[in-house]
Amino acid sequence: MQLRELEIAGVYLLTPKRFSDDRGWFTESYNQRTLANAQIDWKFVQDNHSYSKHAGTIRGFHFQTPSHAQEKLVRCVRGSIIDIAVDVRAGSPTFAKWVASELSASNGDQLFVPVGFAHAFVTLEPDTEVIYKVTDFYAPECDGGIRWDDPTIAFPWSLPPGAPHLSVKDTKLPFLKDLPTAFQFSA
Repeated sequence: MQLRELEIAGVYLLTPKRFSDDRGWFTESYNQRTLANAQIDWKFVQDNHSYSKHAGTIRGFHFQTPSHAQEKLVRCVRGSIIDIAVDVRAGSPTFAKWVASELSASNGDQLFVPVGFAHAFVTLEPDTEVIYKVTDFYAPECDGGIRWDDPTIAFPWSLPPGAPHLSVKDTKLPFLKDLPTAFQFSA
């Protein structure tokens, strides 16, 4: 497995090795021992799976606040997405900055999103499925988010005609400037 830290400390792109032959391929999508050898010790407790019918479906920007903050390991198992992590840690030198990677069934890449980051993705194809592991259980009282079109974040969405496709919940999320501080940066 290849592991690369992206431009914002703590966000990683993982590329699991694929073993191919004339039947297709095999991969270990997660191996705790391999990551522990790289000094990474993530403890996942829940797997989530989403299906998006339309290209241009946006899910996010979501996070869970302490005491149930979550780290996420995201992969796309059907179709493709642009996966985004935004630093929302007060006092961080990269506050409100984002990193993004294309994750697809064909490339097998995964994005690790640490605590203190809001997470979103947009589907690039219809009938896209995303699976992600999280390090804490869903806690509705800690559920939070930021509007997808937040001007401070200013993510350059590239959407097809008729998009975005959003949940009612996501249309009602606050802007970053209106959020109470939930995460603090520590060097």
